[in-house]
Amino acid sequence: MDIRLDPASSTPPFAQVRAQIIALIDAGDLPTGTRLPPVRTLATDLGLAANTVARVYKELEEARFVETRGRAGTFVSAGMDATRARAAEAAAAFARAMRDLAVAPSDALDLARAALGNEMTSASRNDE
Repeated sequence: MDIRLDPASSTPPFAQVRAQIIALIDAGDLPTGTRLPPVRTLATDLGLAANTVARVYKELEEARFVETRGRAGTFVSAGMDATRARAAEAAAAFARAMRDLAVAPSDALDLARAALGNEMTSASRNDE
């Protein structure tokens, strides 16, 4: 797995790793069933803390890009098309942002519904 970190980037290392793994999955370079390197191995290879890579794997699992099978390891999961995968990643990013801002879950859902409603209203006006 070819992942390269850009130390000059303003994007945090965990986000760089996550984005690159998603890109490899979307491109088919990491097909369904591919076993990802163990957390410690990838962390050592990239010069990162094991907790950083564990966070990446956890977020990828929450977005259903990968699945963890206990001691067997972490594998690219099946059944997620590229559009749904990108939508799941966007939803996970939204949830992280709301947690970072200390927005209550019910308020975050209200904001998302309002944003979707505004987008749908704009889209229907554009179709006319």
